[in-house]
Amino acid sequence: EATMPANGATIEIVEAIEIRFDDPMRVTAVTLTGPDGQLAITREIGLDPVTEFRATPPENMPVGAYTVDWRGLSSDGHPMLGTFEFTVAN
Repeated sequence: EATMPANGATIEIVEAIEIRFDDPMRVTAVTLTGPDGQLAITREIGLDPVTEFRATPPENMPVGAYTVDWRGLSSDGHPMLGTFEFTVAN
């Protein structure tokens, strides 16, 4: 599994939120929380199982710390969840 932005990264612009899985995952929920609370993101796929999940965050995200929380179902039906964090800086 890998994420973009990488966990713990400091970046200037967030063009996409990406999560890569070793096995197909049905991502059932994903949230992006920043310094001013939860932000709306746009999923690029539905609820089909994927090995690469991608969502578009809002433009011009303010400087600060962000957390992405996700939940999903593995291909064998087990619930999974994860979190990663990154910082937006000038």
